[in-house]
Amino acid sequence: MQEKLWAWGGGLATFALAGLAYLSVGQIYSGAKAIDLIGQLTQSALYFGSAIATSSATTLALMLTLIGMAHRSEAEFDDDFYRNIYHIAVLATGTLAGAVLLLLMLTMPVGEFDGLSSFWFIWLYRVLFAMVGLLSALLVATVMLVFMTIRRVITGITPTDAV
Repeated sequence: MQEKLWAWGGGLATFALAGLAYLSVGQIYSGAKAIDLIGQLTQSALYFGSAIATSSATTLALMLTLIGMAHRSEAEFDDDFYRNIYHIAVLATGTLAGAVLLLLMLTMPVGEFDGLSSFWFIWLYRVLFAMVGLLSALLVATVMLVFMTIRRVITGITPTDAV
């Protein structure tokens, strides 16, 4: 149970940090400024989304490996261990789906939308920024839960109490 609290705490702290970053940008008053901010966000978010998708898919594959290793080892793992693996898989799957959605949203040719109001561009920037913050938080939560689970595996298979 404590592992999940650490993971969610790290994820919430990361999301709060993303919220502070959004607030530091300030209020967006015009559609032209929003288009500029979307352009700047798009450049980094494309790489970020690709990296998140790659890391999430890799995490899912590694969880299968971890299940096989735990099954073959002579150590006994409790139900919490397997629940952690399940939660890691759920987080990684959600993060992967979110990364794909972010990449799809970033393919929109924002500068070509002449007939739309500035309100639409402002909200698009907010949604894109929120998605980057949410994906960052999910990735941190996943990594922290992976670390806690691996620590449990090492403790379970180490022959001494030196860990």
